[in-house]
Amino acid sequence: MKKIIPVVIIALLIISFSVYLVLKNKKNPYELTLYGNVEIRQVDLSFQVSGQILNMLKEEGDAVKKGEIVAILDDRDYKSDYVKAKAETAKTFALYNNAKSQYIRKAPLCSDNTVSKMECDTLLNTKNKTEADYKASLANEQYAKNQLDYTKVYAPDEGIVTVRAQEAGATVNKSQIIYTVAKNKPVWIRAYVSEKDLGNIKYGQRAKIYTDTTNPNTDKKREYIGQIGYISPVAEFTPKTVQSTDLRTSLVYRIRVYVDNIDQYLRQGMPVTIIIDLSEKNNVDGKN
Repeated sequence: MKKIIPVVIIALLIISFSVYLVLKNKKNPYELTLYGNVEIRQVDLSFQVSGQILNMLKEEGDAVKKGEIVAILDDRDYKSDYVKAKAETAKTFALYNNAKSQYIRKAPLCSDNTVSKMECDTLLNTKNKTEADYKASLANEQYAKNQLDYTKVYAPDEGIVTVRAQEAGATVNKSQIIYTVAKNKPVWIRAYVSEKDLGNIKYGQRAKIYTDTTNPNTDKKREYIGQIGYISPVAEFTPKTVQSTDLRTSLVYRIRVYVDNIDQYLRQGMPVTIIIDLSEKNNVDGKN
C-alpha cells in the first residue's frame, strides 16, 4: 500500500501538469490572428532649384530633426541674383518717389489750368508707371530671395535617412531626389482581414503586434500595442506577398493597425503577427 501512494501522487502530478499545458496552449476561440507588414511613411527630398551640390550633411542611417539642414547647393549665382534684384528695387523706388513728388507739387496747378492738361496727364502716367515698376521689382526681389533659400534642403519631420542618392560635387536638376527619409511617426501595420471576420472588427479596436525578433532582455518576441485606424471599404484579392491561413484567392479587406509604442526596432516591410481579442470591449475611448 505504501508503494502505491507515491505512484498515485506522481500520476496525479503528471495529469495536472498535462491539463495545465493544454489549457495554457488552448487557443482563444474569440481571438483573430492576422499577418501583415510594417509600413512607415517615406519622404523624397530634393532641391527646388538646380545647381552643384556643395555639401551633403547626412549619411544613410543618420537621424534628422524637423527643420534641420541636410544638404546645401553652391549659392553664389543665386546670391548675385538676389543682390541685383535688391538694387533694382532701390532704383525703381527712387524713380517712383521722384515721379510721385512731381505729381503732388503740380497737381494743384492742373485744377486751375496753370499747367496744361497734357503735362498733367504725363505726370500722372509717369507716377503710375514708376509705381508699377517698383511693385514688379519688389516681386522679383522676393523671387530671387526664394531661389536663394531653395539652395538649402531642410528635413520636413523627424526620421531616419534610408537613401543618400547624391554626393557633394554632383550637379542636380530641380526636384531630383537626393535623400529618402523614413518618418518616425506614424507607423502602422498593413494587414488583410477576410469577409467573415470583417464584421467583428471596428475602428479603435486594440491589437497586440508581435515581430519575429526575440528581445534578448526578455527572451520573448518583441510585443507592441496598436489600434485599428483604417478599414478599406473595398474588397480585393489577397496579395501573394501576404502570409495567410486562408486561400490566397479569397477576397479580403485591407486594414491598418497603428502602433502606439513605436521604437527603433520596427523596420519598413518587417513581417509581423497581429492578435485581436474579439471578445474584449477595447474601444480607445473605453466605450462599448
